[in-house]
Amino acid sequence: MKSTDVFIQCLENEGVEYIFGIPGKETLDLVDSISKSKQIQFINVRHEQGAAFMADVYGRLSNRVGVCLSTLGPGATNLVTGIASANLDHSPVVAVVGQASIVKQHNESHQYINIIKLMDPVTKWSVEIKDANTIPVIIRKAFRLAMSDKPGSVVIELPENIAIEAGISRALPVTHVPENVPTTEATQQAVKIISQSQRPFVIVGNGAIRQRATEELQIFVEQLQAPVTHSFMAKGILAKDDVLNFFSFGFQENDDILRGISEADLLIVIGFDFVERMPKDWNKTKIPIIHLDTLPAEVDEHYPVQIELVGNLKETLKIMNTFDGLATPWCPSGNLKKQIAQNYQIEWNHEHIRSLPLTTENILHVIEGLSSEKTIIISDVGAHKLSIARTFQPKAPNRLIISNGFASMGIALPGSIGVKLACPNDPVICITGDGGALMNISEIETARRLGLSFIIIVLNDSVLKLEEQMMMQKFGNSDGVTYGNPDFVQLAQSFGINGVRANDIHQFRQLLSSALHAQKDITLIDVPLNT
Repeated sequence: MKSTDVFIQCLENEGVEYIFGIPGKETLDLVDSISKSKQIQFINVRHEQGAAFMADVYGRLSNRVGVCLSTLGPGATNLVTGIASANLDHSPVVAVVGQASIVKQHNESHQYINIIKLMDPVTKWSVEIKDANTIPVIIRKAFRLAMSDKPGSVVIELPENIAIEAGISRALPVTHVPENVPTTEATQQAVKIISQSQRPFVIVGNGAIRQRATEELQIFVEQLQAPVTHSFMAKGILAKDDVLNFFSFGFQENDDILRGISEADLLIVIGFDFVERMPKDWNKTKIPIIHLDTLPAEVDEHYPVQIELVGNLKETLKIMNTFDGLATPWCPSGNLKKQIAQNYQIEWNHEHIRSLPLTTENILHVIEGLSSEKTIIISDVGAHKLSIARTFQPKAPNRLIISNGFASMGIALPGSIGVKLACPNDPVICITGDGGALMNISEIETARRLGLSFIIIVLNDSVLKLEEQMMMQKFGNSDGVTYGNPDFVQLAQSFGINGVRANDIHQFRQLLSSALHAQKDITLIDVPLNT
């Protein structure tokens, strides 16, 4: 049996459904082996970066490992941004990269670069297959590492000569890593510290969603009766109208919640990733911390841990919820929740929609009003991402996909394909700026070829708004942040999808409502914004 056939049998054994990528000379045998699979579909995309973004978002939502494929050289380098993004956002991804034959690697060779060295800084593990008989072991280890906490990216390099060698079919059994929970003594000590505090404040990160611990967290918060704030990627854990929900934190400026945090005498930090916001930005006074996460706390002077509860968050919170004496009700001074809601434009009066300007915040309120608990919103990166993090309130966890670790522009449109394949029956809305849209807009052809349906909202202002704002603040002027745009409606139609334009907020609501009710094909709504 050819080693690429063994490779694909091992991927089937891991439950792989899709492989996103572009074939090349060094991966032809692998693609041929995929074509024989009754389980795995190869999705040929328009750019390898898009393939990695698709694998990233698919992995987040499916609870499986997302898999992408490229050939050597430029194919591999095109993957790097998406691989790094998945790693910093803790999405489980395995990338398979073709490579020149081993005998060519000691000399200068056409398209050859050392992919393993290139990928090492942006992955959990990067490995070259040097013996066909090691394929089953390497694939099992790669998938185990990609899924284990905290999840991330793994790269497997397959040289061309190894791909055509004979291999032995012996896929290893998939076994689950045992879930650890904190010791009874540590849990009791944590409960004691909480009961002795007067003003505990809960900070929640995306780890709570990754661990499927939202129900247990909601019970914990209800018992505690203390204020809660969450990172960008953890939105939706608490309902918008929950009195304990003090919304998002992690903005660079005007982060209103910091005043409430500063009043606390204890921070209970649950599943938070430093990559979203360093503690020095939100714990300047070094308030004591109880750390709940799957991994031990990172060493940081602004993260003064009193006790660590390390293990499966779902099981840890279940244990915590069995203890009495957790209730420590308090509220930050100055009606802070109402102040945040006003400053972040969280509340909205839709009765006078016809007279409202076409702003990002008003657009988000329309989307929120038309969305259901099943609607999945995926945001690109840019000024609108900050507006979404402040203003938009999803109705359930893991229904708003934001990249906030690597925070790479261009993720939303290809990511929508990953969303739709992971959750085919759920409505999907992609929100992107014109800059991010044009980075990977060619993947519209991929989505249409697959027969997918979702909505693309392009916030069109012909400027890198966030960079313009920062330059104006720093220098008093801006440069290099404006550009021209194509006609997005005509561009959409050239791809064979619906292209429409909203010139006011009422028209936007009508177009979005129609697209959501149709639930077929792809609709792009061009939204010209006044700069």
